[in-house]
Amino acid sequence: MKAYTKPSDDELRRRLTSEQYKVTQHEGTELPYMNKYWNNKQPGIYVDIVSGEPLFSSLDKYDSGTGWPSFTRPLVDANIAEHTDRKLWMERTEVRSKHADSHLGHVFEDGLAPTGLRYCMNSAALRFIPVDQLEQEGYGEFRTLFE
Repeated sequence: MKAYTKPSDDELRRRLTSEQYKVTQHEGTELPYMNKYWNNKQPGIYVDIVSGEPLFSSLDKYDSGTGWPSFTRPLVDANIAEHTDRKLWMERTEVRSKHADSHLGHVFEDGLAPTGLRYCMNSAALRFIPVDQLEQEGYGEFRTLFE
């Protein structure tokens, strides 16, 4: 199994855009419908922009009508951490990557079957790996999901 780690803050500031840094490191939220993956329909997986840990699959992605990429479940449960978020007007469940501790978004209980959950993520926290690039990017073990 691959080891996923969080680079230094200096490295993150060099490598990430200002929006990616704000979202992943300071719990930011990008604008709906104006982000990279909200309407992506290509088959593949989504990984943490910071560490590369696999997070979600296009097979579990759906249009939630919110303008952010939404998923019914994580691809690898062990790569997701959930925490109570009381920063706004209500209590929500924040979703973070387990190894890099990147803020990804929130999970809500108004999703589709089979889980009834809606993992509402920020595109700025994700990197998409198309199916035809899984092997070369080091994610070949997920190729069989799409066959």
